[in-house]
Amino acid sequence: MFDIVGKRFLFFLISGVIILVAVIALATIGLKSGIEFSSGSMLAVNFEQAVDQGELKQELAGLGYANAIVQSEIRPTGGGVFYIRTAELSDEEKVRLEGALAVRFGNLNETEFSSVSPMVAAETARNAAIAVAVAAVGVLLYVTWAFRRMPRPFHYGTCAIIALVHDALVAMGVFSILGGILGWEINLMFITGILAVIGYSVNNTVVIFDRIRENLTKGVSRDFEVVVNNSLVETLSRSLNTSLTTLLVVIALLLFVGASIQNFAVVLLIGIIAGTYSSLFIAPMLLVVWEKREWGRLIRRPA
Repeated sequence: MFDIVGKRFLFFLISGVIILVAVIALATIGLKSGIEFSSGSMLAVNFEQAVDQGELKQELAGLGYANAIVQSEIRPTGGGVFYIRTAELSDEEKVRLEGALAVRFGNLNETEFSSVSPMVAAETARNAAIAVAVAAVGVLLYVTWAFRRMPRPFHYGTCAIIALVHDALVAMGVFSILGGILGWEINLMFITGILAVIGYSVNNTVVIFDRIRENLTKGVSRDFEVVVNNSLVETLSRSLNTSLTTLLVVIALLLFVGASIQNFAVVLLIGIIAGTYSSLFIAPMLLVVWEKREWGRLIRRPA
């Protein structure tokens, strides 16, 4: 039998390093807000001929849009689709901009245009924050209720929430780094991805917690650490296989659907990996630490 739980402090150390990097990235680079959260206009155009992204940015700067953000498909081929983010554009300004780009780069097709005012952006950001908070509280209440017949059901709900915070921090930290390198912005698809990651992570965590409950009921061992370790070994292959098959679907979305759901797919990709790790090696380990009252040891161990 593999001794997974015995290595819990190593798993905590790995997570601590990753979260530290994520927090530093969020503090220094931050998350670039898309038009849904900071107002502005997003214009998607498809050129008939191949266009270099750098030349497009230079042309926009010459037209007075020096602060414009340009994104393309993850794997652009030929002319590709370019997403141009600017300050809020009126209908006349949009027509002039498209005309100037057509003169410089040839014929183009507008595939998408959206514009958001500052008031709507502020309301959207507030609603997104409320949605994430409600989801977290709902998870805490559900897991606590689901394990209400266990000796300390609140421990299960709290450990599940800590795992969710872990996953969200990792996803946001990696996305912050990608935003600094590639200029990616967060939008509603990003929030949708975070909520999907929360649901996926909770599903894996509850499966493992449920196996712990079954083994406790069966009286597998009087040592809680042994019960948790047996439960992890029994559910390990199931969790890894489920995550692997889900990752294959997400990678397919990322490669073939394109930039329209880029944020959603990337957050899911990061979140599934982080969620699988936290479900197996963080949430159950925290239960053991709580049961054995090792919080002081947990703080001293990394030092």
